[in-house]
Amino acid sequence: MRTFAIAAFVATTLSAVSQTFAAPDPNFHIYLAFGQSNMEGQGPIGSQDRTVDKRFQMISTVSGCNGRQMGNWYDAVPPLANCDGKLGPVDYFGRTLVKKLPQEIKVGVAVVAVAGCDIQLFEKNNYRNYRLESYMQGRVNAYGGNPYGRLIEVAKKAQQVGVIKGILLHQGETNTGQQNWPNRVKAVYEDMLKDLGLNAKDVPLLAGEVVQSNQGGQCGSMNSIIQKLPSVIPTAHVISSQGLGQQGDGLHFSSQAYRTFGERYADEMLKILGDVKPVGKTTTTTTTTTTRKTTKTSTKTIPTQGDCWAAKLGYSCCTTTTKTEYTDDDGEWGIENGNWCGIIKAPACWAKDLGYPCCSTSTCRTVYYTDADGKWDVENNDWCGITSANTIC
Repeated sequence: MRTFAIAAFVATTLSAVSQTFAAPDPNFHIYLAFGQSNMEGQGPIGSQDRTVDKRFQMISTVSGCNGRQMGNWYDAVPPLANCDGKLGPVDYFGRTLVKKLPQEIKVGVAVVAVAGCDIQLFEKNNYRNYRLESYMQGRVNAYGGNPYGRLIEVAKKAQQVGVIKGILLHQGETNTGQQNWPNRVKAVYEDMLKDLGLNAKDVPLLAGEVVQSNQGGQCGSMNSIIQKLPSVIPTAHVISSQGLGQQGDGLHFSSQAYRTFGERYADEMLKILGDVKPVGKTTTTTTTTTTRKTTKTSTKTIPTQGDCWAAKLGYSCCTTTTKTEYTDDDGEWGIENGNWCGIIKAPACWAKDLGYPCCSTSTCRTVYYTDADGKWDVENNDWCGITSANTIC
């Protein structure tokens, strides 16, 4: 028999929550894109660019551009970043993907870009110190004064309906010659992954080169620095700009070059994705109402009872929690209803035989789908099987 002091675990809480959950569609692939003017798009928009397959969608990152509202989805007709932009690489990135992927797959993009900006503008803890040129002010204000924050905001909204598959970057002209640029990009990329709960292995970074020196590029020397990204970020891929013409200013690609560049981004992403199979599971919408009350307990004496590994010690095993409050030679202990309970070792992953992982126990799980195999949630852009080790939200 043991007695443990349980100090200040939780105060009495009473909450009633009513929410409607709709599963993200695993067949809706989302891509985030950020950078400066070439990502914003500076190519004149041609007649062939004004129609697009409805499987290619964009979530507006600004309001008031062509009647669009921030956070809403539209057919991906340029401009995609803001009303100062024109045709850019993301346009034909998305068009190429929907052309080459199975018909069941949709593609959505979120583009945030500011012409002329240094990578500093996307550093979440450093952007406030950025000295904006006068022509940048309107663009930055359109993003709420924080381009990085706006991209994360719309990305989280996009995650409600789809799964993020990659991040696209075209930036560097303003940082030409700065050897620390790859490490600064790494920090921005890692912040994005952390803020969106993503894993690098599931969400690669695709970065494009600037206009080549042999094409009259003013910043062509930056390409040798851009090419170092994969040595700093293992999941980074560099997209070549070899042979792509520019508009005569030495900085911006021509419209045809943007189309080809976008195809190159897409072809690299398709190599990474491999043989894409649509996810056959359908999703459902469920409404749940929960009321939860937790009572503070100051001291607890643990008696004997139960039918699990803890039974020989006189305790039951946990049924609604997997949080470890105490560990000793006997095992890991949790608390339910003010009583100690033994935490059962994670069961075998039943979903593995079906080609899916089982859900992690680091957070409570939402049942988005139930079939003859079991209950399913979504994690890291894929279905995961819910086991008895999980706690249902």
